[in-house]
Amino acid sequence: MSFSSSSGSEEEDEGTDSYRKGGYHAVQVGDPFAAGRYIAQRKLGWGNFSTVWLAYDTHSSKYVALKIQKSAEQFAEAAVHEIEVLLSIVDGDPSNSKCLVRMIDHFKHSGPNGQHLCMVLEFLGDSLLRLIRFRRYQGLELDKVREICKCVLIALDCLHRELGIIHTDLKPENILLLSTINPAKDPIRSALIPILKRPEGGTLKGRSTTTMVEKRLKRRARRASMGEAEAPKQEKRMDGIDLRCKVVDFGNACWADKPFAEEIQTRQYRAPEVILVSGYSFPADMWSFACTAFELATGDMMFAPQSGKGFSEDEDHLALMMELLGRMPKKIAIGGARSKDYFDRHGDLKRIRRLKLTPLHRHLVDKYNFSESDAREFVGFLCPLLDFAPEKRPTAQQCLQHPWLNLKNSNQREMNVQSKVNIGMDSLKIN
Repeated sequence: MSFSSSSGSEEEDEGTDSYRKGGYHAVQVGDPFAAGRYIAQRKLGWGNFSTVWLAYDTHSSKYVALKIQKSAEQFAEAAVHEIEVLLSIVDGDPSNSKCLVRMIDHFKHSGPNGQHLCMVLEFLGDSLLRLIRFRRYQGLELDKVREICKCVLIALDCLHRELGIIHTDLKPENILLLSTINPAKDPIRSALIPILKRPEGGTLKGRSTTTMVEKRLKRRARRASMGEAEAPKQEKRMDGIDLRCKVVDFGNACWADKPFAEEIQTRQYRAPEVILVSGYSFPADMWSFACTAFELATGDMMFAPQSGKGFSEDEDHLALMMELLGRMPKKIAIGGARSKDYFDRHGDLKRIRRLKLTPLHRHLVDKYNFSESDAREFVGFLCPLLDFAPEKRPTAQQCLQHPWLNLKNSNQREMNVQSKVNIGMDSLKIN
C-alpha cells in the first residue's frame, strides 16, 4: 500500500464500492471526531486500508492528518499493529528529532459501516515523489540529495538500531517533506480558516464562513493555474524549499525478530534477498534507501522491471540488478527458497542469458551527464548499499559517517576554485 500521513494514492479516486459494511467511513467536510476535538477539513488521500483527511485539532489549534481505517476485522488488526509501531516510535523518539512521523492520538469512531480505528498524525507536506515530479524527473542537485539522505538515514538509524523495526516499504512516496512545495496548498502557511460544525449541523461561524473559505480556495486555485500557465519554468526552481523530511507509513513495518510477511517492499525498491526468499532484515531497508537516493539524483527509478516473452518480472529485476552491479555471487544466487525459479545450478539466469553490462559509474556519466568526479563519489556512497550480500551492506549509522554526505558537488567546487582565482587576480591588479 502506498500511503502516508498527508498524501495517499493521488492518481485516481478510491471509488464508492468500498463505502459499505466493513469498508471506508464516509466523511463530510466539517464532521467532528473524538467528541468534537478533530474537525474534518478536506480529504488528503486514500489507500487500500484507509482514507486520510486534513483535520483541525480544536485543542491545539493546529492542523493534523486523520487516518481512518476500514472497519472489517483484518483492517482493524492492521491498524492495531500500526498503532503499536507508532507508539514505540513516540517512546523511542521523545524529542521528536529522528525524522519519523509522529502519532498524536488514536481512537475508535463508530459509523454506519462499522467501528473504525483512527490515527491522528502530525500534518506533513508533499512526498519526495511529488518533489521528483516537480523537478520534471530531471533529478535534484546532489547537495539537495545529500540533505534528504541525511534525514532518511537518521530515521533508519533510529528504527534499526534503537527500536529494532524494519520499515519494509521505503520509497519516495513514503518520505514526506515538512512543508509543501506549493504554499497555497499548505493550510498552515496559507491561513486556511478551519470549518467548524455545531452538533446540529450548522457551522460555528454561520454560512458566511463556509462561503468565505470556498471563495478563498477558488481565488487561490485561479491564481495558481494562471501562474503555472504564465511561468511553467519556475516550477523547476528549488529556491526556498525546505528539504527536511520524515519517514512515514508504518502499516507494513515489522520488528526484526517478528517478520510477518515473506514478500515485502514495493517492486522497484525490492531487495534481491526478498525476491529470492533467503531471509531479510534491516539491510533490505538499506537497499530501498539506495534506490531512493538514485531516483532523487536522476529522476528515474533505478530498476523498473517488466515481464517479457518467456521470463517473469522477478527474473527481469534480477537481470537489471546484475547489468548495473555485476554478476551475483553463486552462493547468493542459488541460496534462496525461490532461487531455482530463476537460476540454474551454476548461478546463471535460466531465461535471460545475455546481459548488457553497464557499470553504475558509466551509467551516471553517459545517461545522466554526471561529471566523472560526481559519479565516482556518488557511486562510492551507493554501491556498498547495493551489495548482493545483505550482511555486507553498511548500516544507517555507518552511512551517516560517509564522506559523500559532507561533500559539495563538483559545480560548486569549481565555482569556489574560480572565485579564489578571481580574488587572487584582483589582488594582483590592485598591487
